[in-house]
Amino acid sequence: MAGHSKFKNIMHRKGAQDKKRSGMFSKLSREITVAAKMGLADPDMNPRLRAAINAAKAQSMPKDNIQRSIDKAARGDAETYEEVRYEGFGPGGVSLIIEALTDNRNRTATNVRTAVSKNGGNLGASGSVSHGFERMGLITYPPAAGDADQVFEAALEAGAADVTSGEDGHEVWTAQGDLHEVAKALTPVLGEPDGAKLAWKPGTTVEVGEGDAATLFKLIDTLDDDDDVQAVWGNYEVSDEVINRIG
Repeated sequence: MAGHSKFKNIMHRKGAQDKKRSGMFSKLSREITVAAKMGLADPDMNPRLRAAINAAKAQSMPKDNIQRSIDKAARGDAETYEEVRYEGFGPGGVSLIIEALTDNRNRTATNVRTAVSKNGGNLGASGSVSHGFERMGLITYPPAAGDADQVFEAALEAGAADVTSGEDGHEVWTAQGDLHEVAKALTPVLGEPDGAKLAWKPGTTVEVGEGDAATLFKLIDTLDDDDDVQAVWGNYEVSDEVINRIG
């Protein structure tokens, strides 16, 4: 496994806040419904649905809510959501990829563009930044899953490509096509992961200073507050010292 990426999805940085946010269940329900509509309603036969359910459980989403989202898709009376990706730049020249599930492209595009432009960034054309990222699988585990060496050895045995461990937990990166096989192999060893999904991993990162970091986090928080936005990925790197200073 080559190197260790210090990149973290902003969702990890503020996971505790997300658990308290009412919009989180809405996002999780939307992903479950889309996953169930795109494949079978049985999580054992639908890897994307299984990952969505695991993510919901990790956020303490009630079982009734999870089942309701699956049932809506199975009955065919769920809203039709479209997967949309936006690319652009944030403060300090940071590259951003914003993934959304929407039933109204115009509304989502307007909201995303406004959030980015009001917080020191601008949207670019499709492909403007994604060439600097690699599409990979990302499996996340809490610190309690094991120490860094235990997780590294388990991931190596399971066929992962890279592992990053820190005080917030563990990130296991896989080739895009290996995501669900690696997650399946890790489960008996480390338990159910907090999440298993496709992600965007940057080839290089940009060190962001205190001023730009505060604006960047505000931008990402604003995007995350939008029900349509499912994930925000970036190539930023912010030191713990800077994070502590800006809160």
